[in-house]
Amino acid sequence: MIRLVAIAVLALALPCAALASAVVESFHGDVRVGGAQVQQGQRIFPGATVATGEGAQLVMRFDDGSRIVLHQRTDFRVVDFGYVASDPAQDRSIFDLLRGALRVVTGAVARRSRDTFALRAPQATIGIRGTDFMVAVVNPAYVQVISGAVGVTNAGGTVVLGAGAAAQVASSAALAVQIAPSALPPAASGAFGSLSAVKVSAAPGLGGASAGVQGGAAATAGAATFPAPMLLTIGAAAAAAAAASSAGDSTVTHDPSQVK
Repeated sequence: MIRLVAIAVLALALPCAALASAVVESFHGDVRVGGAQVQQGQRIFPGATVATGEGAQLVMRFDDGSRIVLHQRTDFRVVDFGYVASDPAQDRSIFDLLRGALRVVTGAVARRSRDTFALRAPQATIGIRGTDFMVAVVNPAYVQVISGAVGVTNAGGTVVLGAGAAAQVASSAALAVQIAPSALPPAASGAFGSLSAVKVSAAPGLGGASAGVQGGAAATAGAATFPAPMLLTIGAAAAAAAAASSAGDSTVTHDPSQVK
């Protein structure tokens, strides 16, 4: 009987191990998960929608060592996340930025399975390799890279941004356009300034993340709805980002056939 109970407990534990998640590392202000006030150390599982209020901020630490920092007035959804240290086949990391701004410092999933990572916004999907970057959805969307490289993909094609680069994405059909960080509008530069000041570290082996980007001073369980052109495969963006990251340059791939 004891053996049967042990087997049953193990069977229940295995799916939970595969269904990895995040923990609330720190927060201040009104931060809610599924409409309920968040608690320090709380686990945040796939399917959860997180909302920050005026003046609020949240730092989440995922089980692969990655961190996501949410700015004030931000709605964010953990669409899917999986990490098992011994089984890369379980890796997956898909997030929706519905509004507001965030910073992503990637971890083990991005390092060993970068094609499984996607940060989806209404204007584009961000694919990466090990990196540290910020996105603000202020209509249009803006992206700034602290370290590493990202591929910004939508129906217009893919633009790869290296460390220090910034870009504007006007719509889900418009190719991202690189701009000088000094040209960021106040809403984006203010958010990026606040997010980049947060002291977070990359997961071991990712080279560490800088926290000094120069910018200005600045819920439901159902699937998020985006314009159809936004729902893209991210392999091409991640591969392009990997190729460009060592050089730190920005490149453009204007190939709408990549969009599926």
